[in-house]
Amino acid sequence: MTPARETGPIGDDSELRAAWTAALGTSPAALAALDDIVGRHREPHRRYHGVRHVTWVVRHVHDLAGEVPVGDLDAVTAAAFFHDAIYDPRATDNEERSAQLAERVLGQLGWDAPRRSSVGALVRATADHGPAPDDDTAVLLDADLAVLGAEPAAYQAYVTGVRAEYAHVDAEAWRAGRGAVLRGLLARRPIYSTAPARARWEARAAANMVAELASL
Repeated sequence: MTPARETGPIGDDSELRAAWTAALGTSPAALAALDDIVGRHREPHRRYHGVRHVTWVVRHVHDLAGEVPVGDLDAVTAAAFFHDAIYDPRATDNEERSAQLAERVLGQLGWDAPRRSSVGALVRATADHGPAPDDDTAVLLDADLAVLGAEPAAYQAYVTGVRAEYAHVDAEAWRAGRGAVLRGLLARRPIYSTAPARARWEARAAANMVAELASL
């Protein structure tokens, strides 16, 4: 079993730029859109859902797509960039607003309506990580949840980051809300939708979440 990673060197934004330009081109408008997305992920309140997270999600999308027959890798890549573009821990409509942003920006970049809608649907699917209707959605959702299958120290860093983002929530409410999330994920086995993600991360993810649940 290979643990997921969301730790390790990220460096500058060259990796994100390469993935973005491969999927969305190098026009001035495309590069300006990338700068906006990266800037959003550098907002100071983001302690987990920042540049490191989006970088790892994009990496995991491409890794999984090497084994899963996605229909439109560029669309899945775009969705990976946009899925947390708007992130306010106090809000309940982040994914919807992120999807709308994606559809608007991709329209400005010349993507046709069906592809824009596809990206919007992918982003919206990250709201509840429900059953994936197709391989493209499965790859994105598994990439987004890859951190659950990280080594315990990296998993704890993720939990600590998310808790910091929800510092406005008191301890009792955090335990209740976080516990509900963990129990929901554990109840829906398998946790991951794609075969390679299950093979790499399923056992570790379950162990991590059971241990966290016990600690709440």
